[in-house]
Amino acid sequence: MRRHKNVINVAEAESAERLTGSRFGGAVKKLGVLAGGEKIGCNYFEIPPGRALCPHHWHASNEEAIFVIEGEGTMRIGSEEVPVRSGDYVAFPTGPETAHQLVNSGEAPLRYLCLSTKNPVEVVGYPDSKKIGALAGAAGSADKWVGKFFPDDADVDYFVGEDS
Repeated sequence: MRRHKNVINVAEAESAERLTGSRFGGAVKKLGVLAGGEKIGCNYFEIPPGRALCPHHWHASNEEAIFVIEGEGTMRIGSEEVPVRSGDYVAFPTGPETAHQLVNSGEAPLRYLCLSTKNPVEVVGYPDSKKIGALAGAAGSADKWVGKFFPDDADVDYFVGEDS
């Protein structure tokens, strides 16, 4: 039984696992949502050795931060690779210069918290695969009005498809 609707213990939170191929994925516990967070997100991740949660990416709208609880990994920030370990805190302000990806380069699970702002409109850039994601939805909702990914060189004129 929960002590309070705004209190969640990581041991009480339901875990969802998603693995994609041999390189991506892990388990997530959505602590921020479960505790009733509205403007600050907080997810607890557990990533197996050799994997990363997601591709190298940057945000145009939402700032992120990671706090490593247990394990070790390699954090890509821009073009640099930085070793991280238990107790490290890493901030990712918006923009391409802080493109980031955390890879579990250790031999045990990597456990960390990822915190972020929760702006409902977001553009995400993926430097390795040269694509862009455009995402939007109602504030506080997991439902998206728009969730599209496309090559970053895709471009059409503003009036294409309009009856001008």
